[in-house]
Amino acid sequence: MGQLRLRPKHVVAHPANVFALGFGLGLSKYAPGTVGSLLGLPLFLLLQPLGIFGMLIAIAVLFGFGVWCCEVCSKNLEVHDHPGIVWDEVVGMLITLLFAPLSWLSLLLGFLLFRFFDVLKPWPIGWVDARVSGGLGIMLDDVLAGIFALAALQIILRWLVPLVS
Repeated sequence: MGQLRLRPKHVVAHPANVFALGFGLGLSKYAPGTVGSLLGLPLFLLLQPLGIFGMLIAIAVLFGFGVWCCEVCSKNLEVHDHPGIVWDEVVGMLITLLFAPLSWLSLLLGFLLFRFFDVLKPWPIGWVDARVSGGLGIMLDDVLAGIFALAALQIILRWLVPLVS
């Protein structure tokens, strides 16, 4: 049995689906997680005026909201963590970019690093992905991927980039 093919009707079937499916970005036929991650970039730019403390609060709220909407959407689709559910990628991207300076290099590296850790799922990301269910499980592995990518991005920006510039 193949994966449920998402259609626009799935996005509008419930308000939680709108967010969980990334306002339709999760409908992408190819790499919906990568396409959904892109939504984190403009959201990061919109949250910049809040400063670090405000962004931490926003990320916490968006995480809690994501647990709910991903749980509801997963039940609506009758598929746990369907690839089209991308709100977790959005929050993971925000975590990745939390301390990043506003530059094209930071945004590009952050995006690539987040996708790397989200796809590769090194321990404990893969362990959490396999063992934690529901909306929390959908969100938590991407939070961890975001934390790994944040650490890698900060190392690259603070130690490697100055060496080559």
